[in-house]
Amino acid sequence: MEKDRKLIIAGNWKMNKTVSESLDLIQGLLREVQQVKEVDMVVCPPFTALSEVSRKVIDTQIRLGAQNMSEQGVGAFTGEIAAEMLKEFLVRYVILGHSERRQYQEETDCLIAKKALAAHVASIKPIVCVGETLEQRESGVTNDVVGSQIKGSLAGLSSQQMLETIIAYEPVWAIGTGKTASSEQAQEVHQFIRGVLSDLHGDEIARQVRIQYGGSVKPGNARELMSQPDIDGALVGGASLDAKNFSEIILNSI
Repeated sequence: MEKDRKLIIAGNWKMNKTVSESLDLIQGLLREVQQVKEVDMVVCPPFTALSEVSRKVIDTQIRLGAQNMSEQGVGAFTGEIAAEMLKEFLVRYVILGHSERRQYQEETDCLIAKKALAAHVASIKPIVCVGETLEQRESGVTNDVVGSQIKGSLAGLSSQQMLETIIAYEPVWAIGTGKTASSEQAQEVHQFIRGVLSDLHGDEIARQVRIQYGGSVKPGNARELMSQPDIDGALVGGASLDAKNFSEIILNSI
């Protein structure tokens, strides 16, 4: 299978960085990668920094993403953020179903599917996260778990919406642990995911969907991971909090 999908590398800043720290980070990143056009670059700051970071990236190659959003429209949903609110800051992407939210906020595949649909209605591209725990991998049920998450979290999407959806495979055991799935392990699951997409939407759609890898991605392993035939980018956590590290991941992926 020829790999002609454009790489997409996104930085998930999680619950880090004040507004001033966010501005320092984005300015440092822009110094390093502002000329890069071969990779779709995305930064996902906390909600509090979206406005100011948006001003800095508006005329650059870097796109803005959010870390979550509500499945609801505007209304009486205290503490939630609607897709239309994100659009005000020119947010192009939104991370949905991250394992931390699945664990701590007990988000279900059904809820994530509703959020993905709401994102598409607002013309925001969802980055839908899936992945297994260490216990599940050691039990040999990785494909069962990931396949179920894919089918549940993408339920209701049309084939056209699927084309505008990014999937992030993040083995839970490799997030923030320093452990990384080998490039072969990652490729094996990415290939499986593409097969599930083919079953759901056909080969042509499956060939075009971009699937990122996430889980302790660093400058030193980026090139090998990105060279795999079904790995189309990275969702980067801790390393995206440092402009030099994140820019090196981007540059090493080209």
